Amino acid sequence: MSGLTHWEIIATLFYKLMKGVTPAQAKAAGLEAYYANHGKDVFLANAAGDPFTAAYFACKGDPVANLVEDMAAEQKARATYENILNLSDDPCVNDTLKFLREREVVHFQRFGEALDNVYTWMNTKKCY
Repeated sequence: MSGLTHWEIIATLFYKLMKGVTPAQAKAAGLEAYYANHGKDVFLANAAGDPFTAAYFACKGDPVANLVEDMAAEQKARATYENILNLSDDPCVNDTLKFLREREVVHFQRFGEALDNVYTWMNTKKCY
């Protein structure tokens, strides 16, 4: 569940960024609707405000399909971190995002290795 460890890091980052923020500052930063709904609490949502749903986990019951989906998710997360880095000018935030982005790359590579292993196993002659 590497995604959960990433979530813990992002939640901590969000908590530290929101610590001491007044309602007026949240409004000035364009977070008025978020603040009205959630205060300073972390709420699982994307940048458009769409809430997290378990539907994001696309399990098919097929190892190839599942691993390819996992690899795509890692690349999407990497791209999201890069997009946020393009918007951020905070060195501490950027260091955290770069760390997470690098982990996405490694996870993508590990899932690719697992996919290679699955293909190898699928292509071997099996005698029972």
